[in-house]
Amino acid sequence: MQDHHCHTSSIVVNRPAEVAFAIMSDGIAQGQWAWGSANRRETEPGLFVGTSVFSGKETWVRLNADPARFQVDYDVGPSKEAMQFRNMSRVIPGEVLKIGADKCVVTLLTWRLATQTDAEWEQMGCIHEAEMFLIRGLLERS
Repeated sequence: MQDHHCHTSSIVVNRPAEVAFAIMSDGIAQGQWAWGSANRRETEPGLFVGTSVFSGKETWVRLNADPARFQVDYDVGPSKEAMQFRNMSRVIPGEVLKIGADKCVVTLLTWRLATQTDAEWEQMGCIHEAEMFLIRGLLERS
């Protein structure tokens, strides 16, 4: 079944979950792999702004991290005032999946807005799938 409401992308990473979560929950580090909000800067504690490599427009992001669950909820928007929950990442420790403590699975999830066209939704999915390889590259070469 094709899910028309939520897109997920996952990748195995040769690093422990704690290491992967550190990058997924760091607003500046996220600017190294999030093409929709690259080259991040922190405008106030916990609030970041970057530039979309696609549109050149600013994208604002607030990260709501849950270290106990290795989960991050991302509020995203074109301005500080217009941010809303849009994306989530989850890091699953390798022990849980029986792949070893030195590995983990990183997953990105995003939910479709009623205002997104089919083309915009397809682009979002392609972007997240490509970002998985950026995340793995950042983690495995560090």
